[in-house]
Amino acid sequence: MAKPNSRSTLQDHCLRALGAPVIEINVDEDQLEDRTDDAIQFYQEYHSDAVIRTYLKHELTATDITNSYITVSDSITSVMRMLKINTTAGNALFDVGYHMRLNDIFMSGGLASNIQSYEQKLQHLSLVEHQLNTEEHIRFNRHMNRLHMDEGFGDLVAGQFIVIECMEIVNSATYTDVFNDAYLKKYLTALVKRQWGANMMKFDGFQLPGGITMNGRQMFEDAIEEIKELEEEVRLAWMTPDNFLMG
Repeated sequence: MAKPNSRSTLQDHCLRALGAPVIEINVDEDQLEDRTDDAIQFYQEYHSDAVIRTYLKHELTATDITNSYITVSDSITSVMRMLKINTTAGNALFDVGYHMRLNDIFMSGGLASNIQSYEQKLQHLSLVEHQLNTEEHIRFNRHMNRLHMDEGFGDLVAGQFIVIECMEIVNSATYTDVFNDAYLKKYLTALVKRQWGANMMKFDGFQLPGGITMNGRQMFEDAIEEIKELEEEVRLAWMTPDNFLMG
């Protein structure tokens, strides 16, 4: 059987894992769609393989400046920081920070002495960079798809560019291997099993032809335990480090 590469083939895989077509899985099509939405949403919000760190370039408009926020794609799940791009040619020659860093390099003998000295210079230059270029105070709200600048855009004007360092959802239409993720398959299977058990609980004790007795409650409770273990697994092993602004 081919590996899942779409929403529908992911659903088929999970139904087969539960026994289809040998066993009828008593889950409505709408319920299956709902549980698929739930599984994908959880996967995108908590699993590190569902997102990728990226840098988005944005050209400021007069509206952005007035509003003190920019609108971003709904595929952005979190924002780490905003970087300004200095587009004025030759500005580095008159930049105080640039000359301080250049002077530090030459005063300490250049960068070619040894690896220990090189690492110390990098740390020192990073400290200088931090002192001279304070990061902007930003707020991000994913439901509004807005990146707010608490203190405005300062001396930036319309036409200038900023770069946003952020986490973006991997596009499953382009990278279809997302649907074959082992965690996503197990999590959706557990959610469908829970739904199946919930549907069948009202038939508990009902005897089917052949002497089989329905036990929907046991199926439901087993699924609850599986979901609990999977959600604990993602928090311990797969969650993206919490060093950014969640939306």
